[in-house]
Amino acid sequence: MLKIIIRSFSGQIILAAVLALILVNLLPASMLTPTNPLTHFIALGKLLYIGLLKMFVGIVVLFALLQGITNLGSVVRLKTLGLKTLAIYSLTSSIAIAIGLSASLFMPKWQALNTVPKTETFELISNHASGSEIISHLLNMMLVNPFSALGNHHLLAIVFFAILLGVALLITLPEKHIIFDVINGINASINNLISYVIKLAPIAIFSIVFQFASTGNSHLFAELTHFSLWVVALTAFHGFVILPLLAKFLTGRKILPTLKKMMPPMALAFATASSTATLPLTIQTATHSLGISKSTSSVVLPLGSILNMDGTALFEGVAAIFLAQIYGIELGTTGIILVFLMSMLSSIGAPGMPSGSMSGMQLVLVTVGIPLEAIGILLLIERPLDTFRTSVNVEGDMIAAMIVDKWQR
Repeated sequence: MLKIIIRSFSGQIILAAVLALILVNLLPASMLTPTNPLTHFIALGKLLYIGLLKMFVGIVVLFALLQGITNLGSVVRLKTLGLKTLAIYSLTSSIAIAIGLSASLFMPKWQALNTVPKTETFELISNHASGSEIISHLLNMMLVNPFSALGNHHLLAIVFFAILLGVALLITLPEKHIIFDVINGINASINNLISYVIKLAPIAIFSIVFQFASTGNSHLFAELTHFSLWVVALTAFHGFVILPLLAKFLTGRKILPTLKKMMPPMALAFATASSTATLPLTIQTATHSLGISKSTSSVVLPLGSILNMDGTALFEGVAAIFLAQIYGIELGTTGIILVFLMSMLSSIGAPGMPSGSMSGMQLVLVTVGIPLEAIGILLLIERPLDTFRTSVNVEGDMIAAMIVDKWQR
């Protein structure tokens, strides 16, 4: 049993957290002070993990969005089918984020940490700012030299530059130009590199849990449990109410029989936490069980495994609000707008692999001034939530394919 837990990434995360809590309770108070050598040594785990994330965050965002935009461009070239696909994916992702952010207004006020790490310098506009002031502030954040933005983690500027460069490449170069293969190759290499960084998460979890428990922030674990239940409820609402209703109204299909037919790929997505690994079964189910034409499913579903991340976008939006509250950060009007936009953009380039959303989560956090170490907090609950929201991502792909197929006829 212990071998199974140790070999499992989720088991390693849980084991690291438990060992950190045990160590805090065993050590005398004198050894838990910030100046103690043992505390400094344990903090190296967090420093290593967060440092690596900061090192790659700008490059990850740049190439993920470049790949996403060039993929969008190739689909737009398919004219009506591509435009309809992008329209329905944009609609479902927007609804998912709107659900998360709207529900955040009714969320309980999460208790702030007793000791809050220093956050990045980030100025947000007052809730009473006018529309022109908000737009002016956003423009000032976007119009930054791209090289300076990469060096100083000005992610909104990186996003804006990636969009401009991606569109320029699509306009200037032919569809099969080698530069697109280079972008895809670099992005795949970066994702592979990030997957190795994520494997260091148990070390970071041990360090972060030790720090929070030793500084009187043990209440955080209860807050995480409540937050997880909130995310599961919102994701279930989107997956089992909103998406089926969209299918009902836009295709006329009955809800329960349709959900039953979609269960095999949704179950596989839950088991693997990977929309990409589930894609062959998703295509098979779409064509044989749901009656979607091959011409539609062959375009809509592969694109959805890359671009359509409803569950991920919802999670990132709600998680940003949760982390802002526990870190004592007042987002205001600008912050909420940025969370919405960045959740949408980060879901475009999120790799379809387990814990793939963590790379996009960096974009959301850093943009609104939440310290990157907050990702370590999310890793305590991210893997079980990842399996559930991946199922919703795959469900969203199939429902989008049904709607587009209906529009094509």
